[in-house]
Amino acid sequence: QEKFVESGGGLVQPGGSLRLSCAASGSLFLAYVMGWYRQAPGKPRELVGHITRGGNTNYADSVKGRFTMSRDKAKNTVSLQMNSLKPEDTAVYHCNSVPPDEDYWGQGTQVTVSS
Repeated sequence: QEKFVESGGGLVQPGGSLRLSCAASGSLFLAYVMGWYRQAPGKPRELVGHITRGGNTNYADSVKGRFTMSRDKAKNTVSLQMNSLKPEDTAVYHCNSVPPDEDYWGQGTQVTVSS
């Protein structure tokens, strides 16, 4: 089944960095506007940021200045560079279109920020 596939998560200390990647499986293509979402335990899913096909980006205030999105048209991927990570960034991170297509949610990738 076609879905977005996320990778790159892991355990990192506060202040550290991670780079997440999102690929579209099968014949699925990235939408004009792609977003990274995250969901922490007991909290609703939130949109971390989005990027247009032209490369314009916008970020949630909580990550502005620390996270950077990019997309590779040739590879059909979207990346999320996360710097200066904080414990409150701990969550499962997903990519999807904006607004999200419920049929294409992948399993996500776990990011844990802890010392």
